[in-house]
Amino acid sequence: MSKPSILIIGTVWVAPNASAAGSRMLQLIEVFLQQNFHITFACAAKKSAPIFSLETLGIEEVEVQLNDTSFDDFVRKLNPEIVIFDRFLTEEQFGWRIREQCPNALTILDTEDLHCLRKTREICVQKQLDFSIDELKKQDITKREIASILRCDISLIISNFEMELLINDFKIDASLLYYLPFLLDVISESQIEKWKSFEEREHFVFIGNFFHKPNVDAVITLKNEIWGNIKKQLPKAEMHIYGAFVTQQIQQLHNPKEGFIIKGFAENAQEIVENSKVVLAPLRFGAGIKGKLSEAMLNGTPSVTTTIGAEGMHQNLPWNGFVADDFSEFVEKAVLLYSDKNIWKTTQKNGVNIINSIYDKQKFTKPFINHIFKIRQNLANHRAQNFIGNLLQHHSLQASKYLSKWIEAKNG
Repeated sequence: MSKPSILIIGTVWVAPNASAAGSRMLQLIEVFLQQNFHITFACAAKKSAPIFSLETLGIEEVEVQLNDTSFDDFVRKLNPEIVIFDRFLTEEQFGWRIREQCPNALTILDTEDLHCLRKTREICVQKQLDFSIDELKKQDITKREIASILRCDISLIISNFEMELLINDFKIDASLLYYLPFLLDVISESQIEKWKSFEEREHFVFIGNFFHKPNVDAVITLKNEIWGNIKKQLPKAEMHIYGAFVTQQIQQLHNPKEGFIIKGFAENAQEIVENSKVVLAPLRFGAGIKGKLSEAMLNGTPSVTTTIGAEGMHQNLPWNGFVADDFSEFVEKAVLLYSDKNIWKTTQKNGVNIINSIYDKQKFTKPFINHIFKIRQNLANHRAQNFIGNLLQHHSLQASKYLSKWIEAKNG
């Protein structure tokens, strides 16, 4: 078969230095480039720093309009064989147009993480409720995201926890799902030898973009619930907070006297993490794979996080540090990791083992590409097995189509 052309429709432009979602998209793009696929990346958002120029990789970047027939003309002319939506929201906006103009294009939803899971956990934290599957199923966003998964030919799922959730609790046929975690280079012995030693490192660090609500909540939690108790035991230590899109709310937490320092955007996140002794990530809600925690492992930096932080990231392997949900235990483990060289070195090795066992991109690339070709070759049969998806496509296409046309007419 000839190498297919791929259209990726992004909610935002690719920014790997600003978010884990940006890193994930770049990993997918690199897989397709290795196969010599022709790639076009389309997005309706405005470009703003710190985005990555895909044109440097030979990828055409196209600015498209929401709720506008110009997209129909664009996609009909491009006629891609594969279309990738970077979130369920993108599929809602453009999926019906793709199915009208390019009915034979293989549609892939890259979920990035289950947005409904993250949002429901946020609601539960705000309302001080225990998270439950029943609560998850109540939410409108859950119904929308599950419908989007069912409408697509393949949905890429980033964590094994979310795979099990979709299959066991939502009864989604496994043939519609494909487990594809972060695709990372293994950590070699020569890399480990170049890492800064325990003695050469100092301070605690948190990195995460502040458009992402779990990160905002985690930093506020660090400041209000955790840092003061760590500082009492480690008076020379500092807590450095890095991330894109720092808000006024986060900036107000800056307090050099207390050693709680808001640093802002990290030009070189790897260097910052490698110079730090411990990563702290008290995430109270979230989903998927946490880029800040995989980045910690990639740079030999142990971490303390919560059950939600570590969820779906390490399978049954020992964590790269400690997992603690109780704040007093979180403080205790953070101080222990910062102070005890032997424990620090042992957990550092755990991180290497997690990356090399679970995220080795060489293990995933060929099976993933083969799976795409297999579905493409049997697309009609694959779709025939997905009656609920066909049903949802029919109704959703009509609803989305007429809402979009109403918006277009109103704007005109």
